Amino acid sequence: MWFRNARVFRFTKPFDITAEALEEKLLADAFKPCGPQETYRQGWVPPLGKRGEQLVHSAGGYHLIALRKEEKIIPGAVVKELVEERAEAIEAEQGRKVRKKEKDEIKEQVMLEMLPQAFSKNRRSFAYLAPQDGVLVVDAGSAKQAEDLASTLRKSLGSLPVRPPAVEQAPAFTFTGWLNETIDLPAAITLGNECELKDPSEDGGVVRCKGLDLHCDEIRNHLAAGMQVTKLAVTWDDNVSFMLDEELGIRRLKFGETLQDQLDDVEADDAIARFDAAFTLMTLELSRLIPGLLEALGGEDRSAIIDEA
Repeated sequence: MWFRNARVFRFTKPFDITAEALEEKLLADAFKPCGPQETYRQGWVPPLGKRGEQLVHSAGGYHLIALRKEEKIIPGAVVKELVEERAEAIEAEQGRKVRKKEKDEIKEQVMLEMLPQAFSKNRRSFAYLAPQDGVLVVDAGSAKQAEDLASTLRKSLGSLPVRPPAVEQAPAFTFTGWLNETIDLPAAITLGNECELKDPSEDGGVVRCKGLDLHCDEIRNHLAAGMQVTKLAVTWDDNVSFMLDEELGIRRLKFGETLQDQLDDVEADDAIARFDAAFTLMTLELSRLIPGLLEALGGEDRSAIIDEA
């Protein structure tokens, strides 16, 4: 159980929930497959898949959950072809022109007829709640996908006081400072060989660099021209590599050999035990990475966060 991405949400006020209470809340919105005339369904499923029945997998106070989305796939080209065929048949039989409104009605009918035989596209999204760390972490490649899961969780719980974390200075400013060496690079961070530079002007361009020394003259020239670094490949503490963007999104997570070796040392033959061990190792590592990264980016702005008395 290794996340490939990490979109972090910060709890804005003290929040705690037991695995049992979370299970009960999610159960009301458990996943049910699409009905014959439905195009979309989503709901909570066991993170362990077929190997588990619980909707919450907890270890060390971290609660792992999974949201499943099912979408019926109906090829647009097939629908269009059938609509045209039926419209042409009506025109030939009745000697009149089929207008757009009627074609839309025909399209709806065609869709309804095709739905029961349509293929389903399924996707699972994972997240874990860490009340003791004050964060919700979503394995999502985009901010929208992460927000969709957080919104669905909020509906299931009735309340979910979270927001993306904020830092004291713009991440792009910090990234740029690291590359042009006007800001000291934290000891825990090693630069990778990939970045994205953007011209901040309204019609500014974007330059994507890969496989380069990020302190090379080519990149320095772009920075001297006023471009800013908006994405940056880094390694944290020689153990976790990822792509970090200006929205604090962590993508393409790769956990290093140290964690893999620790997992290999776990004496567990069954899949569930190894899943649990991997989840524990991952959450412990991210519990170090997230606050450390926020500090490296200039410190977290906690002005909108209510701490426990």
